[in-house]
Amino acid sequence: MKYVSLPPMIIKFYKYQGTGNDFVVVDNRAKTFPKNNSDIISYLCDRNFGVGADGLILLENDENVDFKMVYFNADGKESTMCGNGGRCIVAFAHKLALFEKNTTFIAIDGLHHASINENIVSLQMIDVENISVEENHVFTDTGSPHHVQLVQNLATFDIYNEGKRIRNEIYGTEGSNVNFVEQVDSATFKVRTYERGVENETLACGTGVTAVAIAMHKTKKTDSNNISLPVMGGKLSVSFSEKNGVYTNVFLTGSAKFVFKGEITV
Repeated sequence: MKYVSLPPMIIKFYKYQGTGNDFVVVDNRAKTFPKNNSDIISYLCDRNFGVGADGLILLENDENVDFKMVYFNADGKESTMCGNGGRCIVAFAHKLALFEKNTTFIAIDGLHHASINENIVSLQMIDVENISVEENHVFTDTGSPHHVQLVQNLATFDIYNEGKRIRNEIYGTEGSNVNFVEQVDSATFKVRTYERGVENETLACGTGVTAVAIAMHKTKKTDSNNISLPVMGGKLSVSFSEKNGVYTNVFLTGSAKFVFKGEITV
């Protein structure tokens, strides 16, 4: 099959999940992982033939911070920032004893600070300034591009078909993640997300709920700066500071758990 390369190699991996957003995580400090081979990456993420995951994350060395995060979507392509993936790589780095409680690492969108307390990881996201408020949605980039749209009856909403349509028809080849939102109370918003690269709904999206929290504050659906965001895989929270339309000290917080480890021959 096209996924398998020759000669075969054994890859040691760890499986992590953050509120149901799951990842294959690989310690690549020795630089042995074939990260330019998108077929192998998509094979590992394949839920029928591989390990199965929403994405793959490599932990690598960096001379200036504790570690470097390299993230790939399930389609095998290196992608923009993944919030839940960032929280999971923090949990993995903690398992490897790279830090005690607080850490700084670098990802594709720059430096991130994070802390861990048992299985709860709080991750600082990038500052957000450019927020486009349209007639029926908000668009912003929280490390990855996100469309945010309020809907009714979120539980029965057709996330897959409507998310796919918006992702492709409005945002073209590059695409955007699409978040559908239902307000519960003044500081709580349920979220379901269609993710590009996965091309399906995921149980959670960290950059997505971050975009939702900021969009709901920007459009005055809430005046809280600490927002609860129930997702299909559990609950996340986002806190921030806001001044003159600029959102800083943005923190994404929730569980990040080790699931299992293994070896696979590719």
